[in-house]
Formats: sequence, C-alpha cells, structure tokens
Amino acid sequence: MKPTANKILITGGASGIGLRLAQEFQKLGNQVIVAGRRQAQIDDVTAATGITGYVLDVDNPQAIVDFAAKITAEHPDLNVLLNNAGIMKVEPQGDEPINLAIAEASVTTNLLGPIRLIAALLPHLRRQPQATIINVSSGLAFVPLAATPTYNATKAAIHTYTVSLRRLLRETNVEVLELIPPSVQTNLFPGHAEDPNAMPLADFIAETMAEFQRQPTPSEIKVKRLAFLRDAEAEGRFDEAFDIVNGGH
Repeated sequence: MKPTANKILITGGASGIGLRLAQEFQKLGNQVIVAGRRQAQIDDVTAATGITGYVLDVDNPQAIVDFAAKITAEHPDLNVLLNNAGIMKVEPQGDEPINLAIAEASVTTNLLGPIRLIAALLPHLRRQPQATIINVSSGLAFVPLAATPTYNATKAAIHTYTVSLRRLLRETNVEVLELIPPSVQTNLFPGHAEDPNAMPLADFIAETMAEFQRQPTPSEIKVKRLAFLRDAEAEGRFDEAFDIVNGGH
C-alpha cells in the first residue's frame, strides 16, 4: 500500500482506533472518508477535522449496497477500504442461557458487515490502478477472551477470510492487508479505556502508522506487543497465554 495520495474509506471511523487512523492517514496526504452508524458523531468528526463522513449501518445488507453505489459515484477515485467497524460484548457465563441476540449481532457486524462491503466495493476497487483492502481482526483471534466468545470467533474468521482473500486476489491490482490490534485503551469494551494492561491508544497509533509506511507494506500490520498473542500457539505458549488473558481462571 502506498502511504500517501490514496482515497481511504474507514468504517467505524467516528471514534476510537478508526478516528485516530483517519486523522493520521489524512496527515500523510491521503483523502479520508469515515463511515459510522450515528449522524451526530459523523457531524462532530467533520466539524473537528474536515474529514468527509457518511452514515452507514453495516448490519443492513441493502444499506451497504446503496452506500457502495453512492460512495463510488461521489468518490470515483476511492482506492482503499479499511473495515474497522465492530462490536465487542460480554456474553452470559455459567448457568446463564446463551444470549443469541448478542451472538448474532456480533456475527452480523464483525463478520458479515466487512464481507458484504468488500463484495459491494470490489468491482470498483478492481478498476483502480492500485487498491487496498484492510481488515481489522484482533489479538483475540489467536488467544481468546472467554467472556467474549462470539467476538473472538468473528475475529478469527476475519483473519482466515483475509488470508484467503489475499490469495484469491494475489494476481490482481488489489492488495489485502490485516490490521491486528492487541487490547487498546478505547471504548470498544467496558473498562478498556482505563485498563492499565491495555496499550495506550496514542502508542498503538504511532507504531501502527510506522508499519503502514513500511515499503512494501507488511501483510499483517501488528505492533510488537501483539507477539504475545499472535505467536503463542506457534511457540508452544498457548495454554499459558490463555490463562493470562483470562485472569488465570
């Protein structure tokens, strides 16, 4: 991925990691578009940063189709899609019944949303001289947090989907990358923003943007501390890492 002169669409771009990436890509000389569920948040981002914003509900298949048609008509030079929108919810434990509403919403937002948006935008991206798809997975795709089983599963699925899509598109103009955050101090999950064990957002963004500027861009964008999770199974540390992630329980 070239580090500048792109037009980049970032879903879930009105807050947290998505918003900070949008701001940093803009500083590098890229034109950035953010998409989010709430008009008020989008308006706040546009007023504060000048970044163009659109409302998009990634849970709605027809809304994705309509959005893709609108965005490509209004931004015919769009060449980068960063699938960042996601939700992370605690699910019932012990004797409590499984909450299908949480599980199904997680699959729809975290997995079907990116797949549907890629399907809608890929014909357009194929027409660009150089294009990139970036999917955001998670360190929990490799060592899960038991309290959020469906979130972990969707991120593991995004990882394997991205690896497969990269192979399928390897002889085209579309590069496929994976951004794999560790636990980062954002509001994605209750308590994350104040968690001293999570990576400060500013540190994560600085290290991540340095990785995006490497040429050629690594297929997996990952900060150094992610190795604890990403490499646990390969290094024979999975059980130890799983116990640490889950508080030794």
